[in-house]
Amino acid sequence: MSSIVIPRTRPARLRAALSDSKTMTRRNLVYWSRSPEEIIGGLAFPLVSVLLFGYVFGSAMTVPGDADYREYLLPGLFGMTMVFGLVTTIGAVVTDRDRGVTDRFMAMPIASSAILIGRSGSDTIRASADLVVLIGCGYLVGWRSHGTVWETLAAVGLLLLLRFALIWVGIYIGLVLRSPDSATVLYPLILPFAMVANTFVPPAMMPGWLGTVAEANPMSSTVAATRELFGNPAVPGESWIAQHPLPLAILWPLVLLAVFFPLAVHRYRRARH
Repeated sequence: MSSIVIPRTRPARLRAALSDSKTMTRRNLVYWSRSPEEIIGGLAFPLVSVLLFGYVFGSAMTVPGDADYREYLLPGLFGMTMVFGLVTTIGAVVTDRDRGVTDRFMAMPIASSAILIGRSGSDTIRASADLVVLIGCGYLVGWRSHGTVWETLAAVGLLLLLRFALIWVGIYIGLVLRSPDSATVLYPLILPFAMVANTFVPPAMMPGWLGTVAEANPMSSTVAATRELFGNPAVPGESWIAQHPLPLAILWPLVLLAVFFPLAVHRYRRARH
């Protein structure tokens, strides 16, 4: 019968934490691989939006400068998919708690950080896969990145940075909620965060107060910065926020991380003890 070896030195504890985090990441990915309906469901709305807004409503929408609307639209849909991933993270965390899976992991001799790191790692990998599918779909409908390879990779990195910050928002909310039913109630509250932005039309075309809210939305900074890096049409507003999308696309996620990472860790430690 094998015995449990408890690492005593700092390097040994770090190696054990990394190993446990990889195991938890793999566990979450295996769960999704056996539930393809969840992945299809998560991608359904952005893919339908490409067809609906790109072909049905797109003919009635114009971008200043007579630019191609689908080239304007796709970066917005990439950003929207990163925001909708918040629902996935919340649902996964609260479901594991509701089924007692998290309690079982907490009782096992694994690194205490592995559960949270595993969740953030697996959700980031899934977000990368979602982006690959959406970019492929974008190519099929005529969208192109006109930036250099490095600019294109930087744009993808900004999208994943926003998603990574929202993962920790989702982990915290998932640890606070009492049941999976509570997570479904949050969806209508997350929808405005994804829609009241520069996703489909420039904020300048909205009523004054709504355009101000849309420009201040962190997702708008990420979308505007990616449009710039992809070399796609962009309609910068006159506010300071609208004219500095690139630094804000980095700053907003870091602010979210600075707030929600410690909150999630604190909430997890309270649940563990």
